[in-house]
Amino acid sequence: MAPTRRQELETESLSLQLRAKRSEMMVSELEAVALRLFDQRGFANVTVEEIASEAHISVRTFYRYFAAKEEVLQLRIDRRSKVLREALASRPADEPPMRSLRVTLEEEFSAVDPIVLRRWIAVIADNPNVMKGVVGAIQLKIHPVIAEFFGSRLGLPSEALVPTMLAAAAMGVVQAAHTQWFIHDGDLATTMSESLAVLERGISTDLKTWAASEDAVAAQEGGSSPPTRGRRPPRSNLVETSVDSSRHH
Repeated sequence: MAPTRRQELETESLSLQLRAKRSEMMVSELEAVALRLFDQRGFANVTVEEIASEAHISVRTFYRYFAAKEEVLQLRIDRRSKVLREALASRPADEPPMRSLRVTLEEEFSAVDPIVLRRWIAVIADNPNVMKGVVGAIQLKIHPVIAEFFGSRLGLPSEALVPTMLAAAAMGVVQAAHTQWFIHDGDLATTMSESLAVLERGISTDLKTWAASEDAVAAQEGGSSPPTRGRRPPRSNLVETSVDSSRHH
């Protein structure tokens, strides 16, 4: 009996999923190999040919996934941006936004390989030229995701002052938490959660106050009308008090 069209589509879909999974595994393997070599020999002293040889693939296969060895250091940023966007979108609508971010990042970093991440940080710290590209990518790819999330919860455009500054504050804490963990070791997810909890406890303002602040800024800039806002979420604090936080966690 010939397969039906539905069966053919299901088979094709499964094949694509398996291909994507193999590709994802290959990219992760190349990242791990490259970072190990960068850490051992120095970023400038490692060639694409050496990475390919160590990973038991051809140079042509390497270039199928990365345009240059510098792009290996961008992989973690691209991956985090995608995961973060999806995870934040799935958080409960009535959950304080800063708590949503904290819980999301705690879960994300619980799944991170600490050895690979430590090598990534070490390579970047030892290579100022590489650091510029990485920091720029974080600002262009991670910061907007967090700002969009805060904006959606506050009923403000993502480029408005309040969500932009909140995202910047959160990003600063995340970077400081990385440094704290890198220097003092310990559990990365716990360090990230406790670090963001400091910010969470420090920001406790009603959503209407944030919106009013945005309106005041717009008025001071020439009497322009307040930014157009989407539908606001249910009334709640941006961040609940530490007492309430400890009750839930």
